[in-house]
Amino acid sequence: QQAFAFIKEGWFEHAVTQLMASLFYAWEFGANFGHIGAFLPLGRALRANGHDVQWVVTQTGPAARLLAKEGFTWLQAPLAQEAPQKTPPLTYADILLRFGYAQVEDLMGLVVAWRELFLLGRAQLVLADHAPTALLAARTLDLPVMLFSNGFTVPPRLRPMPNMRPWQSFPEMQLLALEDRALASINQVLQRFDKTELTALHQLFGVEEEALVTYPELDHYENRGPARYWGSLPNAAIGIQPPWPKTEAKRIFAYLRAETPHAEAALQVLQQLQQPTVIYIPAATKAQLAKWQAPHMVFVDEPVDIECASREADIAVTYSSLATTTAFLMAGKPLLLLPMHLEQFLLARRVVEMGAGLVISSEQPANDLSAFIMALLNNPAYAENARAFSTKYSSFGQSIVIENLVRRVDELCNREGNT
Repeated sequence: QQAFAFIKEGWFEHAVTQLMASLFYAWEFGANFGHIGAFLPLGRALRANGHDVQWVVTQTGPAARLLAKEGFTWLQAPLAQEAPQKTPPLTYADILLRFGYAQVEDLMGLVVAWRELFLLGRAQLVLADHAPTALLAARTLDLPVMLFSNGFTVPPRLRPMPNMRPWQSFPEMQLLALEDRALASINQVLQRFDKTELTALHQLFGVEEEALVTYPELDHYENRGPARYWGSLPNAAIGIQPPWPKTEAKRIFAYLRAETPHAEAALQVLQQLQQPTVIYIPAATKAQLAKWQAPHMVFVDEPVDIECASREADIAVTYSSLATTTAFLMAGKPLLLLPMHLEQFLLARRVVEMGAGLVISSEQPANDLSAFIMALLNNPAYAENARAFSTKYSSFGQSIVIENLVRRVDELCNREGNT
């Protein structure tokens, strides 16, 4: 059984002296609004607490949409183009090899770029959000790091790193070979900066504080072992109110992307079911939207306030976005998940294991879409299981999550300020 502990209110028993610090939010891997949007409430709280929060982001578009109105500024993160492979990644090491870790010169270029950002900004504490190369750069500068992970972004402390496709079996030597290739590049970089080499790839994530901002049931890795979960970060309160059609029936909120597998099939089914539906599909063309117009369907062209949507809808249809999935489960609402990537599929499997949703992977036909949506709307078991998850964590208020994270940041800053 998974061992875990949650940070409760009052967990820090000693008072921490306020100390303004230059904090660097570092985001390297991932896309869209989920990373910045999830971190934004904490960023606001840290700034209100007197800290200077600097943002280094992998995508500047979401930054312009979310950070500009908040008065934050941002810089572009150093990036390596993905080296395409014929097969999907097997482990986290395999992901790193596809993004600059296969060649030491490529990795060195990324590390030096991160180092210069930290030095120019006089960083005192790195707040890393899926940014392994920022972790490596911070290690070369002896900078403290607080690591924020949704589960997927920090693998368990195992060697070799676990197979991310557990429904398939691979020889351990194959997994070790992937890890050792990435480790060789990392250690050559560390050698050049006269730093201690790593003996296992998971040591890269050995930082001052690892904050798992999720729940055990939603951790992508089923066998992490003892861990401390802080709970999910609060909704950023961005987006419009969902404009529900004035139809008396159960409501569906759909958050898809144009490239979502089965997106067209899902829209066709939603059109046929005639339930009041609000749909957000970023970057959808006018032609695509016109094709599926119906009196019971409202398409919006900007993000929807997910907290409001999860409170007012009966179910969600989504590509297994972590923020949307968590919000609906915390509201006690089930989901139909149409994952695009491995990370999303692993999350979807955990929701299915809870009995709080259904999944159709990109490798499955979309034949069951209509039946699955109707089952989620009409079979009370799915909603009951989602409410069980919500009830389990109902006393763990998200304002407490922010308070505890701010305290921990203050403690780390205070520790560094006194050394």
